[in-house]
Amino acid sequence: MALRKVAQPCAKPRTAHSFSTLICRTPLALLLACSLRLPVDAMEHEHTVEAIGERLAAGPRHNYLRDWIYGGIDGSVTTFAVVTGVVGAQLSPVVIVIMGFANLVGDGFSMAASNFLGTKSEHDDIGRLAAIERRHIEVEPEGEREEVRQIFAAKGFAGADLDRVVELITSDRDRWVRAMLTEEYGLPLEARSPWLAAWTTFSAFAVCGLVPLVPFLVRIPNAFSVSIVLTAAVFFGIGSIKSRWSTVSWWRSGLSTLFVGGIAAALAYVVGLFLRRLAG
Repeated sequence: MALRKVAQPCAKPRTAHSFSTLICRTPLALLLACSLRLPVDAMEHEHTVEAIGERLAAGPRHNYLRDWIYGGIDGSVTTFAVVTGVVGAQLSPVVIVIMGFANLVGDGFSMAASNFLGTKSEHDDIGRLAAIERRHIEVEPEGEREEVRQIFAAKGFAGADLDRVVELITSDRDRWVRAMLTEEYGLPLEARSPWLAAWTTFSAFAVCGLVPLVPFLVRIPNAFSVSIVLTAAVFFGIGSIKSRWSTVSWWRSGLSTLFVGGIAAALAYVVGLFLRRLAG
């Protein structure tokens, strides 16, 4: 059967520089489409023979959006908790800015370092298991070959087809090891970059964590009230995008994140008031 190119929803009608096409290609629209599961042309790929070959030759693309959401949520929650705690204690706005930036740098770096080490451990684990499989293939090749047979028999292969699959996989040592890593251990062929994971987490923490501090930096009237509104918008926005990885609707996920962030802020505000009264 001939392969056909899949129509891309946001590209119709195909008029030159049409307003709808331009809107569909904006970064904000892509993020919203990602969270709302709307079909846009940037989310799809062509299915011509040439396009498939190019895409497979390029290899899998790692996604760091989850790291960004993780860092963004923690950055906005912790920094706003600092703001509410200092406001509750009725301290100077200068203290808010100082403690807020200290939190951005210190906690942000801590999260980035943790993500770096955690992602690097995935690389180490893949290397460790690959070495184990190579040793097992060297010492007990027939047992490893039987593992391959049973794995693909469970997938529905039988008879001559199963024999051929086993022969193809076990005829190349590297292919054999890769098959065991993915089929037996469920590991990816290549782990994500620890550096990119760490940088994504830190940048999200810094960007989203800076939002509650903006009203105090520019010294606008009612800075705390404006900070509440801005931070609530960040909470809801991050939660909405987070719904891309859950079965919950975007607005429920947004409200859930807003609720959790609100609890953290309220607790910090109450503690600030309590410490203020203890200090007299």
